[in-house]
Amino acid sequence: MTDACVRAVVEAIHSSPTQAVLHLSGGASQVVGWLLSVPGASNTVLETVIPYSRMSMIQLLGKIPAQFCSQQTAQELAFSAYNRALKLSRPGSPVLGVGFTGSLATSGPKRGDHRFHLSTRTADCLGVSTVTLSKGLRTREQEDKVSSQFLLKAIANACKVPTTLDTGLSESDVSEECEQQFDEDQELEQLINGQICFKIYPFSSDTNISSAERKIILSGSFNPLHDGHLKLLEVAASICGDGYPCFEISAVNADKPPLSVSQIKDRVKQFEKVGKTVIISNQPYFYKKAQLFPGSAFVIGADTAIRLIDPKYYYGNYKKMLEILIGCKNMECTFLVGGRNVDGIFKVLEDLDVPEELRDMFISIPAERFRMDISSTEIRKSLGM
Repeated sequence: MTDACVRAVVEAIHSSPTQAVLHLSGGASQVVGWLLSVPGASNTVLETVIPYSRMSMIQLLGKIPAQFCSQQTAQELAFSAYNRALKLSRPGSPVLGVGFTGSLATSGPKRGDHRFHLSTRTADCLGVSTVTLSKGLRTREQEDKVSSQFLLKAIANACKVPTTLDTGLSESDVSEECEQQFDEDQELEQLINGQICFKIYPFSSDTNISSAERKIILSGSFNPLHDGHLKLLEVAASICGDGYPCFEISAVNADKPPLSVSQIKDRVKQFEKVGKTVIISNQPYFYKKAQLFPGSAFVIGADTAIRLIDPKYYYGNYKKMLEILIGCKNMECTFLVGGRNVDGIFKVLEDLDVPEELRDMFISIPAERFRMDISSTEIRKSLGM
């Protein structure tokens, strides 16, 4: 395969909207150079991690894999890369997680097969391939090139880029490939059980915010979504300036059963109707949301702010409360606080006793810019829900 063929494929990949994270171990090293050497790499490559040592692989996966070079490990690397891509990508961009693990020729004789396993994960598809190479047919460098060509073709396919790329396999090599498609229900089930960290529904048609990396997030149950929610996020976005305003629902609750797939889809429909982006996550706590969405501005009511800085929600431990919220601050997260009725009294940020160490991460939304004494609870009662 010529350099021109490789370059053409890479250019097509960079022209696609897909953003990717690669987790590669034991081979296919040339893919990284190919992707990064062609202009436009920043359109595609969010991050590349090469967990080459045993401990590096264990720390990346958070466990000791049953077998370091296996189809299962390639899938786990792909899932890990996919979740990382979700966190790093522009809101609404299609993302790709790539996992590769190989056992190729070494400086001495190898008793086992020369083989590699790769997996690609997108929102709706998991691709898995296992290739066993003919022993003694190629040098290590040649095996690495074959695995790189095979992986590049898999990346192109996952990016929906048509290619006739020659992978360089011979008739004596053995290749097994399979693909599993996911529908929306299956993807949401994976979110609920913790396999994927969130799913974004980019319903907003505002092209001015499509390239923004910082998110302005209003979290809640939105049962139902009402004008107060829409106005609050609109005002918060005007205060923040540049940013991608979106709503966020946690499918997993701290003190309630998780939402069902049908409940999630019903609530998502509300945002589709009004053309607003919503994220479904599996993290009910703000410090976990901060880890998912570092650098974000979270829009909250004064009632939520009161709970955030109350040590009783941290097992009565004031130092623990500070530690957790300073952790959010270190991830460059801020909280925009709107006024709310609390026990019959309308309260704003200035009414709260925010610890000095945290004051600069809390920003007030003036009452003259937003005050709407309406709640989802009251709406449900009025509707007999």
